Amino acid sequence: MNSLSRILAILRKEVRQLRRDHLTFGMVVGLPIIQMLMFGYAINTDVRNLRTAIANQADSHLSQQFVAELAQTQVVDIVAHVDTPQALEDLLRAGEISIGVYIPHDFDRRVVDSTRAAIHLLVDGSDPTILGVANQLRAMPIGFDTSGRNKTESLQVEVRPYYNPERRTPVNIVPGLMGVILTMTMIMFTAVAIVRERERGNLELLINTPVSSAELMIGKVVPYILIGMLQLALILAVGRLLFDVPVRGSIVDLYLAAAAFIAANLSLGLLISTATKTQFQAMQMTVFILLPSILLSGFMFPFDGMPKFAQWIGELLPNTHFIRLTRGIMLRDAALGDLYMEVVFLVAFTLVAMTAAAMRFTDRLD
Repeated sequence: MNSLSRILAILRKEVRQLRRDHLTFGMVVGLPIIQMLMFGYAINTDVRNLRTAIANQADSHLSQQFVAELAQTQVVDIVAHVDTPQALEDLLRAGEISIGVYIPHDFDRRVVDSTRAAIHLLVDGSDPTILGVANQLRAMPIGFDTSGRNKTESLQVEVRPYYNPERRTPVNIVPGLMGVILTMTMIMFTAVAIVRERERGNLELLINTPVSSAELMIGKVVPYILIGMLQLALILAVGRLLFDVPVRGSIVDLYLAAAAFIAANLSLGLLISTATKTQFQAMQMTVFILLPSILLSGFMFPFDGMPKFAQWIGELLPNTHFIRLTRGIMLRDAALGDLYMEVVFLVAFTLVAMTAAAMRFTDRLD
């Protein structure tokens, strides 16, 4: 009986502690709900609405009918019309489309000639899922009126996979894995570092120095930027040596993009540190950020195939923009100028998160 009473006393103590720890209670309730929503709604292997551009050089009744029926499949979302296949390649390189459809000027003759490809699909092959969807489009039946009566012609469709013609999975995974690894380590390092200072009582010592909150934040961030750069070098080396993942673009552009991404994650980690009291809570919040950074960033599933509300959430995550940068620079030989909007977002995110962290840190000290 004495043992049972002691166990009940400990149970009551733990329940009270959980009731007072609002962050942990929120994680207990919120994490399963968020996971169910992400896996149930956002994760969709039945890909739809892939951004697509059309280069219709035939501009005939049959070619326009093909474009109309292609749009009705809802597999593609036609976002642009261009004049040449070179323009399609430029859009692919900049990451603005996933599929380019080239219709040659003699399309009408090719429709009835089974020996020649009537349609050319230019596909961003860095994502195997998109390439699989493009192959499905090859079997799409199209109804044409070519001889005064309706009938279905079997079109010859040529699929041209760009950037990963061997269709190797590591070529797609490694550039995205950079963002996942840096997200996990950078946020956790900085979040735990500030909380550890508070738990050990070192913040009281720093308060008595002339160091401002902004200076403290910057001083905490800079060493971890160097650590992040070291991690990036290790990932690139392992990806090249073991998996033969190419870096087709400028390595300088890649490191500049990584610097902006690391700064964004570190500022987010600092912001988390101002909202948590213990290292355990800081690690909980890191996991809370990491899960959507993996599932909603386009790392595992095509971003265009997710529902709109999931895309809105994904656009707020730094990892979404960094994955576009890494795949663009490493696989598509895109320049940093072609992807400048992703860099602008990362810089803006850093400034906002760092300002919020400094303000909250000052409030906590007060």
